[in-house]
Amino acid sequence: MTIDVVILAAGKGSRMRSDLPKVLHPIGGVPMLARVIGTARQLGEVDITVVIGHGAEQVREGFSDSGVRFVEQAQQLGTGHAVAQAIPHFRSGATVLVLYGDVPLVKSGTLQSLLSAADRGPALLSVEMANPAGYGRIVRDDAGRVLAIVEEKDADADTLAIREVNTGILAAPAELLSRWLPELSCDNAQGEYYLTDIIARSVSEEIPVTGVRASDALEVAGVNSRAQQAQMERALQQASAVALMNAGVTLLDPARIDIRGDLQCGTDVSIDINCVFEGSVTLGKGVQIGPNCLLRNCRLGDATRVEANTIIEDAHVGEACTLGPFARLRPGTQLAAGAKVGNFVEIKKARVGAGSKINHLSYVGDAVIGEAVNVGAGTITCNYDGVNKSLTEIGDGAFIGSNTALVAPVKVGDGATVGAGSTITREVGSEELAVARGRQRNVSGWQRPVKKT
Repeated sequence: MTIDVVILAAGKGSRMRSDLPKVLHPIGGVPMLARVIGTARQLGEVDITVVIGHGAEQVREGFSDSGVRFVEQAQQLGTGHAVAQAIPHFRSGATVLVLYGDVPLVKSGTLQSLLSAADRGPALLSVEMANPAGYGRIVRDDAGRVLAIVEEKDADADTLAIREVNTGILAAPAELLSRWLPELSCDNAQGEYYLTDIIARSVSEEIPVTGVRASDALEVAGVNSRAQQAQMERALQQASAVALMNAGVTLLDPARIDIRGDLQCGTDVSIDINCVFEGSVTLGKGVQIGPNCLLRNCRLGDATRVEANTIIEDAHVGEACTLGPFARLRPGTQLAAGAKVGNFVEIKKARVGAGSKINHLSYVGDAVIGEAVNVGAGTITCNYDGVNKSLTEIGDGAFIGSNTALVAPVKVGDGATVGAGSTITREVGSEELAVARGRQRNVSGWQRPVKKT
């Protein structure tokens, strides 16, 4: 099947009260429009046209590398008028699928069913609602074929009792839409061209209209306000939590996890409350994440444990490592198996070898640390000029005493020891002891100053 997707994204979104176009507002850390495009691409080889209007340049810039086509609807004259802007790009024999940039949770399986039903005529997506107030009702004949969409203001009592409503999402052969859309009338109170008018046109030509029901009202709900955005966010997070638990992940509280990207987990992973995952995150088997942690674009090896309040960003952590509490791994950090980064330790653009320990209150940046190194509390790597990021190298088995400053570029050899309180500015050879601190002087009979009265 040749599929041409048209995504309507021209609306202003006045109720969002924002300078940002509505379709660029995020759900699960991803712009709503990006979610719709991603879902459309799950249908196969599709050609995607996005109809833009308000905030057109911002939308173009936000999706400049997305590979989609943009057409502009200079005047917002209704959904029929919007889809008509894409007619020149319809391919011969294609089925056109109309989606909305502010309906972010629609599922590819639902859309596939809709496309399959549009082989001979239009197929529209409907949903049953407990309270259908404000929505156009779907009227069917005894055989279940769609006869009409009746707006609430035009409905009689029997029609108002119908709970199946129109979602606006539909699919139809390109040839039919190319013929019908230019002939739509704007003779209505709003002076707009309605896409739904093609249903009446199809029925009048005795072309069958098929209705496909979505299983969940939230799947086809649009976002028109901050409150609805929050509702969509929670619905997405709940669905993500259920999927994780079905895959064998333990969530201490499924209501208190936020996934703003792609989270992949091995078996027997445990995640405590209030954790946020952004970008692409991979957790190996048996990984344990403590409460209040933020993980962004990182990989954690099997059996690694992350204690509370730890931040990991653009880092690669090996197997059986221990991190935190209150640790921070900044971009470029690489930890080998069994490494330990303790409380209030910050690592940036550094490689830490297997079994090495940086336990307390230290900063290690722009460094290469060997295996089985012990870095004492209060140790920092620093640069001579404060501008250029020179390298600090520490060999296997070295011991760095507490409160040491390693002034890069500098190298500490294998098995070397640095005494506590040292400022190291020159190379320390293998197995050497380096002590670089002021000599202690004790003054007898010294009188402490007192405040004058």
